[in-house]
Amino acid sequence: MKTPLLIFLGAALFVAGCSRRPVLPPLSAADSLKIAEENLAHRSEMNAFFRADRGSPFVRDTSVRYHGLNWFPINPRYCVHSTLHRYADPETVTVMGTKGETRRQLRYGYFEFAVPGEGDTPALLKLNVYRFTPYDGQRYVLYKDNLSVWFTDSTTGKETYSVGRYVEIGNEIPDPSHIYTIDLNTAFNPYCAYSSMYSCAIPRQEDHLPIALRVGEMKYHE
Repeated sequence: MKTPLLIFLGAALFVAGCSRRPVLPPLSAADSLKIAEENLAHRSEMNAFFRADRGSPFVRDTSVRYHGLNWFPINPRYCVHSTLHRYADPETVTVMGTKGETRRQLRYGYFEFAVPGEGDTPALLKLNVYRFTPYDGQRYVLYKDNLSVWFTDSTTGKETYSVGRYVEIGNEIPDPSHIYTIDLNTAFNPYCAYSSMYSCAIPRQEDHLPIALRVGEMKYHE
């Protein structure tokens, strides 16, 4: 039996999909507090990693100095939920890297959800989901069942990194009715935003979101 949350989300997405007039789901004070606490913990963990971990781009590239990441304020309204709408025939597409190399990524499906838009009018967004294949500088490494999204928006190149931002989703859940959490507060810059040692995937034109998402990580270098 579906829980009340799943029933509500399904109904909200159905109404949004039919009328194209999305409605933001209700958000309790307790849920807002939980989202804020989780994001504060996440940002603290990222700070510790970038400052001292051997895998940090600032540890590997001593020509760049770490002075802390820049974030938009946490907004619980941008922690959204969606089922994974799998494409009937997922397509392997070409994605360019920032050093000019081409990559092949599986465009696997999409998420659809509502977020606050201009003047807090709800905006319905569709975000492609990729079976992410990270590039380690020498070879392509397939993370089996790992899902990722990336995007550009109206802040890209202004308040946020000029290439775009990513959100990690985690492993695919076989249940097609599973509700995924996509917390845009965790949207992050790829390593090429910090150091020229790295190349990163450039979101495709179809991955552009036509609103300003002032949420997640901002520019690192001015």
